[in-house]
Amino acid sequence: MTGSSLSPLAGVFGGGGLFGIGYALGVIDGLRERGIDLTGCPMLGTSAGSWAAAATALSVPFDDLVELPVPTFPNPRAGVLAASAREVFGEATDPHVRVVVTELPRLKRTVLSGSQHPLADLVAASSAVPGLLAPHVVAGRKYVDGGVRSGVSVDLADPASLLVIITPLAGAMFGPFGRFVDNRTDAEQRSWASHNLGTFLEFSPRIATAHIATRPQHLFDKSRAIDAYHHGRAEASVRSIA
Repeated sequence: MTGSSLSPLAGVFGGGGLFGIGYALGVIDGLRERGIDLTGCPMLGTSAGSWAAAATALSVPFDDLVELPVPTFPNPRAGVLAASAREVFGEATDPHVRVVVTELPRLKRTVLSGSQHPLADLVAASSAVPGLLAPHVVAGRKYVDGGVRSGVSVDLADPASLLVIITPLAGAMFGPFGRFVDNRTDAEQRSWASHNLGTFLEFSPRIATAHIATRPQHLFDKSRAIDAYHHGRAEASVRSIA
C-alpha cells in the first residue's frame, strides 16, 4: 500500500452480541473524550463491531441502538436485523466503513464496503449468526456472520499510524475462549504489522467487565450491554496512551 493511503487513525472492532456493541461504543466514546476520535476514520467491523463502526461513522449514539427491539432467537425470518438497522441507519452509506462477512456456500471470508452498500445491509449480513438468524442477501449474494471465520480480522484492517483494536470476546471473557481469541488476534496483528508500520492500541474486557457476561446468552441481554458500555467507557478513560 502506498504512503498516500495511510490514515493517522483507523479502527477494527470484533464481535460479541449486544454486549460487544456496548463495550465497543463505550471504548470509542471514552477515547473521543481523550481526543482520539474515530469519526471519519476508516473502520472495519465484524458482527457487533460492524454496528459499532456504522454508529460511529453516522454519529448514532449508543442510546439510540439500545432502544432497538431485540429479536427472539432462533429467528428464521429474513431481514429481521436489516429492518432494525434501518431504524437508526436508514439507507445511509459511508466509505469509511467496511465489514467482514462470511459468503455462502463456501464460507469465504469477505469484506464489503459502505461505499457500495447501505450500512443497514452490511451490519445485518455481518451479524447473521448461523442457527440464530437467516443469512442476509446483499447484491444477490448470501452472507452470514463474519465471526464464523475470524472474531476480529485485524489482518484485514486499514493501514494507519495508529490502529485501535477492540476485541469484546478476548481478555478476561469466558476463560479459555477469551485466551483463544487473544492468540488469534495476536497472530492477525503480526500479519497486519508485516505490511504496515503503524502501532496498536488494543482494548479487551478487564475482569470487572467480563463479569457482566459469564454465559453466552448474556451477550444478547440489553441490560448487560448497557453495563458493558459504561465499563468500556471507563476502561478507555484510564488506559495509558503513549
